[in-house]
Amino acid sequence: NLLWEPIRPFLVQQIEELYGRRNGHILEIGPFSGLIFALAHKNVGESLSIAAFPKTAIPLYRQEARKHRLENRVRIIESDRSLINIADDSIDLAIFRGALFFPALFQVDFGAIYRKLKTAGIAFVGGGFGKHTPAEVISRIGKRSEQLNAAMGRVRVTVESVWDQLRSSHLEEKCEITTDGGLWVVMKK
Repeated sequence: NLLWEPIRPFLVQQIEELYGRRNGHILEIGPFSGLIFALAHKNVGESLSIAAFPKTAIPLYRQEARKHRLENRVRIIESDRSLINIADDSIDLAIFRGALFFPALFQVDFGAIYRKLKTAGIAFVGGGFGKHTPAEVISRIGKRSEQLNAAMGRVRVTVESVWDQLRSSHLEEKCEITTDGGLWVVMKK
């Protein structure tokens, strides 16, 4: 996860453009979290939380929060793919990087993400380096990232297979998919 630290500012730029706000309750989801720290440094969000899973990741996020001197600003909440311990209708921006590509580890629960969003909330779910990340930054970590992803069972997914997941969750009307800088679902409530 820390390998992606150089990517975070560039991916956060894409998220900021999509979100279009500086306030609100922001939640980062899952085992590939860390963008929340970049958002905190840019003063985006009134409250910032990580819905952390698996449980073994929690100490790593706490350590990273201390490293960034954000342990009092970023709440780390033990959770799972269904977002237990996160209130419904409480999130303005949800971010779930790596959500689509590791089915051996977890299946993304689009319905749970949608339930957690407030009215006018937005979710950015998927993966990729982001549309603003320079090629030279990608080249510095690309090969190692690919190796680590393969070791964790990363699978290739298609836009159509993601649409199938959204249709089975009855959320296709609430989402759009972008392949600009990866494969991302943009969900709006």
